[in-house]
Amino acid sequence: MLRLTEIKLPLDHDDAALHAAILARLDANASELLRYSVFKRSPDARKRSDIKLIYTVDVELRDEPAVLARLQDVPHITRTPDMSYRFVAQAPAGLSERPIIIGFGPCGILAALTLAQMGFRPIVLERGKAVRERTQDTWGLWRKNKLNPESNVQFGEGGAGTFSDGKLYSQIKDPRFLGRKVLAEFVKAGAPEEILWINRPHIGTFRLVGMVEKMRAEIIALGGEIRFESRVEDIVIEDGGVRGVQVNGEYLPSRHVVLAVGHSARDTFQMLHGRGVHIEAKPFSIGFRIEHPQSLIDECRYGAAAGHPILGAADYKLVHHCKNGRSVYSFCMCPGGTVVAATSEEGRVVTNGMSQYSRNERNANAGIVVGINPEDFPGYPENPLAGMDFQRHWESRAFELGGRNYNAPAQLVGDFLAGRPSTKLGEVEPSYKPGVTLTDLATALPDYAITALREAIPALARQIRGYDMPDAVLTGVETRTSSPIRIRRGADYQSVNTRGLYPAGEGASYAGGILSAAVDGIEVAEAVALSILEAQ
Repeated sequence: MLRLTEIKLPLDHDDAALHAAILARLDANASELLRYSVFKRSPDARKRSDIKLIYTVDVELRDEPAVLARLQDVPHITRTPDMSYRFVAQAPAGLSERPIIIGFGPCGILAALTLAQMGFRPIVLERGKAVRERTQDTWGLWRKNKLNPESNVQFGEGGAGTFSDGKLYSQIKDPRFLGRKVLAEFVKAGAPEEILWINRPHIGTFRLVGMVEKMRAEIIALGGEIRFESRVEDIVIEDGGVRGVQVNGEYLPSRHVVLAVGHSARDTFQMLHGRGVHIEAKPFSIGFRIEHPQSLIDECRYGAAAGHPILGAADYKLVHHCKNGRSVYSFCMCPGGTVVAATSEEGRVVTNGMSQYSRNERNANAGIVVGINPEDFPGYPENPLAGMDFQRHWESRAFELGGRNYNAPAQLVGDFLAGRPSTKLGEVEPSYKPGVTLTDLATALPDYAITALREAIPALARQIRGYDMPDAVLTGVETRTSSPIRIRRGADYQSVNTRGLYPAGEGASYAGGILSAAVDGIEVAEAVALSILEAQ
């Protein structure tokens, strides 16, 4: 097949227009074109008055070599790459050792699924509950101010990505098209097929729940085992290598343990540090969630085309470099979504963003965050977990400012910029549940972060008109943008000082989002499979 890129058509084109554009690019007649499929469709909204759709299509022709030879100097025509996935190994019959996977978020799920598909019968240990029970516990915090520290937005089947916008795009390098395998597995599990070809695919929480259950069922059908409410208490290490894990008072032997615990498994990080596993502090970001009317973002991005069904709810990605040397940027933007309570520890408040597939809620929200470095952490460099303690400090402060009942502290943007407490809401109704407490956020973050945000918000309004609208709402705090630590691994995907331990995904700082975490899970699973076979 041949791949044609940069085919531009009007927003409201009919089906025949794409067919005609393909023939025009190929300088061919209809009889030469056997079939075509859309590989990617992206909106080009740089001119709001003339929004285009840009297509990448794969075409099958009667005489492909002749057409390719004739058009070899024509830009944007290449051979379609082979995107099929091929397993790197197959478990031999009677294999006794079973790899262990700790954590069942996107990374753990794809690691377990890939290993199961290769016949290695993984054992998955997930500290939280199955996804539907977990959803009930999560709503318990959102609706009744009641936190379950083992079953919440961070912990449980599906990981933190379950209660998010379900974004399925990434900027990672992916020469093997592993992201394509991830998306194909999601479609097989019930995701809409459009995620294979729209530019910035997403699923949303409700659909993710059913998908996760189907993927779990496939893992089990292939010989895998999933144990919920199974928090790993200890990892047994002897002579520099993993020998097994302790979980719920039981010892499970294995020389291959995948660590896919996510960025909030602080007790696990402490346990690993105590066992001598190499851990180092790393940069991350902190800030607030900012909410605007979604209509404001749509109008700014799409003009008169705002609300068009193909375009959907508009998103944004912003950055500003401040005079004090800090960078402020938007993070995890959720069009038509809600701000959610995302703490996993008692006495702390954490925010995150979430959207459903429809993205039809009234507000747009995003993290507006400031980059920080390990040098900002009290106790660094002596303590590699200092960033984790830093997060806890500001999450505890948010709990105090919110009223010590899991309400989040909030402030109108106009008041924040003017340096005065907020006393009443304006046009924007905050979406955070269980609720917000209006206050002054000046003490909710370090002074340098507050200074940077006060400079950045008006500056970002030059990119999105109205971004600094006085009635927009800031809700605190956003601290879990990424893991505060890195568990360094080598080219063989194993910990640099602990053989058989495979740090993976967001928690170990090898991913940032659902898709990249899932891709990392596949790569780690392949490394585990090859290592097991080498040891036979």
